[in-house]
Amino acid sequence: METNYNHLKQQTARLSVISNTLLVSLKLVVGLFTGAVSIVSEAAHSAVDLIAALVAYVAVRKASKPPDSQHAYGHGKIENLSAAFEAVLIVVAALWIVYESIDRINNPHMPEYLEYGLIVMAVSIVVNYWVSSKLYYVARLTGSQALEADALHLKADIWTSAGVFVGLAIIKLTGLYWLDPIIAIAVAVIVFKAGFSMTMKSIYELTDVTLPEAEEAEIRAIVHQHPEVIAFHRLRTRRSGSFRLIDMHIVLKKDMYLEQAHNVCDEIEITIKAQFAPCDVVIHLEPCDYNEGFGFCPSECGENCKHE
Repeated sequence: METNYNHLKQQTARLSVISNTLLVSLKLVVGLFTGAVSIVSEAAHSAVDLIAALVAYVAVRKASKPPDSQHAYGHGKIENLSAAFEAVLIVVAALWIVYESIDRINNPHMPEYLEYGLIVMAVSIVVNYWVSSKLYYVARLTGSQALEADALHLKADIWTSAGVFVGLAIIKLTGLYWLDPIIAIAVAVIVFKAGFSMTMKSIYELTDVTLPEAEEAEIRAIVHQHPEVIAFHRLRTRRSGSFRLIDMHIVLKKDMYLEQAHNVCDEIEITIKAQFAPCDVVIHLEPCDYNEGFGFCPSECGENCKHE
């Protein structure tokens, strides 16, 4: 299953690279031909998407490598680092668009042949909608942050392309050429917002923030489904790329055989992995009367001993 996920992630990342390459080329050529800074700003936005797609492609390939002597927990953090890098690129692109737009306001210019720009924006909307939907589906299926970040880029590109399309249509019909740099600045605001949101998420992931409360609640429910478990505590969770890392202490009856205890842990691990794959689960065993706070605990402790 994990191998299939890795192949699917790489295949999807490759699709994003191809689509972004085509869109960057189209927007740049048409933007320079028409002289519309809003189209050129969209080309810059798509160029960031292309770089992001390339980074995501490399990241999912590197992150899928198995653990080695220097990376005992695998290479999942590469995906988190790539998302952080993509976020910086987005912010830089937004600032560049603002700079070019201000220059165009100070040096006004009437764009020409805007019908070509309208066609390119329409093509961009359709292509990015299809590719971003594919990226989101695979990102949610595999838990890939790199693909999710790439999908976020393309989703933002859909809205900015739609805004540029409407703006170009208005300019074409009314001749209000000063709208061109204003539209470009509006694009920059959307791009900056996406970059800021992604930066915050990357920081959370890189600083080992815990899994969402809903996911931790599911983990607790899975543990409580096993009657052999008297109690459990010290649940710790975090993410490394698409991997969830989970560890906990569980308390079992003091007279349970080692093989029985091992089987209980295996059952818990299998259930958690089925729910949150790919993930790594580490369980520390403790006998009931050894855990601090229990004192003397008989072998048949009962449900009244459960706590967390």
